[in-house]
Amino acid sequence: MPDSAPASNVLLRADKDGVATLTLNRPEARNALSVGLMTALEAALADLRADASVKVVVIAGAGPAFCAGHDLKEVRANPGQAAYEALFEQCSRLMKAIVRLPKPVIARVHGVASAAGCQLVATCDLAVAAETARFATPGVNIGLFCSTPMVALSRAVGRKVAMEMLLTGDMLDAPAAKAAGLVNRVVADAKLAEATHSMAVQIASKSPLTLAIGKEAFYAQADMGLDDAYAYASRTMTRNMLARDAEEGIDAFIEKRAPVWKGC
Repeated sequence: MPDSAPASNVLLRADKDGVATLTLNRPEARNALSVGLMTALEAALADLRADASVKVVVIAGAGPAFCAGHDLKEVRANPGQAAYEALFEQCSRLMKAIVRLPKPVIARVHGVASAAGCQLVATCDLAVAAETARFATPGVNIGLFCSTPMVALSRAVGRKVAMEMLLTGDMLDAPAAKAAGLVNRVVADAKLAEATHSMAVQIASKSPLTLAIGKEAFYAQADMGLDDAYAYASRTMTRNMLARDAEEGIDAFIEKRAPVWKGC
């Protein structure tokens, strides 16, 4: 069954320094992605899209884990093809909403990120992990191949690493996840929140228009052939150069002063 608790309880939001931190708040269930939690995340991302005060989004987890994947108890309580199709369609929609949000999204990972939780990390634009964090796509161990997590995972790490994780279900520790490209930085557990916020604030200091153009272009060109990618990127650079923020940034660089962004 969906969460009985209000959406505001299963997902917390805190804003500071132009950064919105969304905290998955089902610690008793290792922040498993129930229907209620995914619905709350979708709504929050829709709100953030229109919130000009927020430049960067951080996704974190409350309690002992980042996210343990789908809520298997909820899944088993609602069997049937229609229910399963709706569940995975919703999860896919959520992941695409993160990619298509015109603001960078950073995963702040502690404890375990497994199955759809690992998918969430792989989907975010950046990820900072605690030294003790671990990552896995263990569906194969219970007869359920992590096919939807595979989509994000295979786009974040090399094929051999992705296949090993998917076929064995083994845990990847934080240093190995960094080496594989699943996370950007590994920090001491006690420094996780500080390090993630510092990265987010650094990015939030940039032109919001430039961040939006760049994020959209990064994912668009990644699926193109070389010629098409360069043609697309050239058009994007031209559009970016015509923006007021680009003119301001270049002038500020030449004049050796801090730029004043307008987001246009």
